[in-house]
Amino acid sequence: MDYTPPPLFKQGPSAVARLVIFVTIALVLLVVDARFDALRVVRQVAATVLMPVERAVLVPRDMARTAFDYLQSSATLATENRELKRRAVAQADDALRQAQLDAENRQLRKLLGLKEQSATPVTAAEVLYDARDPYSQRIVIDRGSQHGVRAGYPVIDDRGVVGQITRVSPFQSEVTLLTDKEQAIPVQVVRNGLRSIAFGGARAGLLDLRFMAASADLQQGDLLVTSGLDGVYPAGLPVAKIVQIERKADTAFSRVYCEPVAGVRSHRQLLVVRYDANLPPRDQTSPPEAPAAKNKLGAPRGTAPSQSAVAKEAAKAANQEAAQ
Repeated sequence: MDYTPPPLFKQGPSAVARLVIFVTIALVLLVVDARFDALRVVRQVAATVLMPVERAVLVPRDMARTAFDYLQSSATLATENRELKRRAVAQADDALRQAQLDAENRQLRKLLGLKEQSATPVTAAEVLYDARDPYSQRIVIDRGSQHGVRAGYPVIDDRGVVGQITRVSPFQSEVTLLTDKEQAIPVQVVRNGLRSIAFGGARAGLLDLRFMAASADLQQGDLLVTSGLDGVYPAGLPVAKIVQIERKADTAFSRVYCEPVAGVRSHRQLLVVRYDANLPPRDQTSPPEAPAAKNKLGAPRGTAPSQSAVAKEAAKAANQEAAQ
């Protein structure tokens, strides 16, 4: 009888024998390739044939890497964008603060130069806030009676008259601006010496020379300075420039509008002029119990004259000029 196993169950060399054979073949190929470079063509053919398979296998890895890089770069860009915006806001704030400080520094330097040149004592002041009355042109400064400030003192900046002290408390004062409707100031034209009264409130931000004769020698651009007739403002302070003259054929008067030369609402630093006219009393024969000396408009020294008194003085001066 034949006891050999059927072909299905026949076994070849053992596993150890096959391992030894394959290892030997691999070593031989390595030695031959390393010494004689005999398998270059085989490697090139194998690389060319397997390249599509290799690329297909690397696609998932490349997609995952691309997605990770995109997410990482998006997060980094978002963080950098927020940081740049924060820096931009901080730099803009610093630039604005620097511009304000530069403007304030220039204004203080101008006021310091004006203070050194002025023969009249002055007190530096800073604007605290606008007055609460929306229908008036008033501001509040940080100097009061404790600093030597009194009602009636003029307030100026480096270019000209800003207003007048009208109310004083111990540590702050209220300033009525030139453009207020209740304010009036005697002025004089520098070019020809013509005197008049400048009233506020005619137009927003402008002064008005009322009841000027139509034949008055006035021109656009004429500079108006304080005349000193009221004994409140020292003479020669710049006040305004003429910007418009309205002459009508049916009336003997003209309407003159002037623009203040000072920064009425442009500056935070101002100067209070501690000006006292020291005028002699009107009536030299008055008894000893007569009131103290008054200024030219009949108001006590250091107080703001009323608008009616100013207007009366202006009318008197105009009549004297017309008579001459």
